[in-house]
Amino acid sequence: MRTKAREVAFQIVFASRFGEVERGLKSVLYKKENLTKDDIDYCDKVLSIIEEHETEFAKILDERSVAFPESRLFPADKSILLVALAEILHIEDIPHAVSVNEAANIASKYSSEKSASFVSGILSEVQKS
Repeated sequence: MRTKAREVAFQIVFASRFGEVERGLKSVLYKKENLTKDDIDYCDKVLSIIEEHETEFAKILDERSVAFPESRLFPADKSILLVALAEILHIEDIPHAVSVNEAANIASKYSSEKSASFVSGILSEVQKS
């Protein structure tokens, strides 16, 4: 299961919202969470997809988030959504329902009370298109 790997990817994306992420941070988090080689490959792939498609993802979030423009989303929620969008739109071997459920679980753990349903709602709209 990739739950720990998703959380680490989220933490790295979240940290990047506040400035450049040093390569050392990735190594520290990978080691701290005892990620396997497969988990590290997954994280690197997700981070690469986000970096390559962040403008596209921002546009998707703007279109789907009726209450808030992408630029006003909580950094934690936006980071969670970016990881899930990378999975849903660019990693074919992960069922969309798994991505949505895992994103909601991460939101419950790292963001506000209402974030899990907000994140699930946005991602459900993305799946419909």
